[in-house]
Amino acid sequence: MRYRVLDINGDYSFGRGQQNITYGKYAVAQAVETRLKLLKGEWWENTEEGLPLFQRILGTSGALNNLIIIDSLIKERIIKTPGVLAIKNFESTFENRKYSFYCNIETQYGDIEIDENL
Repeated sequence: MRYRVLDINGDYSFGRGQQNITYGKYAVAQAVETRLKLLKGEWWENTEEGLPLFQRILGTSGALNNLIIIDSLIKERIIKTPGVLAIKNFESTFENRKYSFYCNIETQYGDIEIDENL
């Protein structure tokens, strides 16, 4: 798998040829990251694609009670990423209106760890 490198702001990098491309498990990690940060309706070419942050996560009554739903939405975005074979473990917390999770993902190139705050 090949993927364009993201800069410190999360934007695609250009202007350095092959140095702007990453491969293997690093490419899968960046693909997972960009899939989690794409909001549903944000991409003009497919408005059904993306994480339904506003539609299904934020504003839900009792977000802590809906942690299972939020976890399943996040896991679905991860598992449908090209190159991902399985989610080995997944831990999440919701504290002070902040959702964060950690997971270990098995890819076709080796294992990667994702630690995100949404």
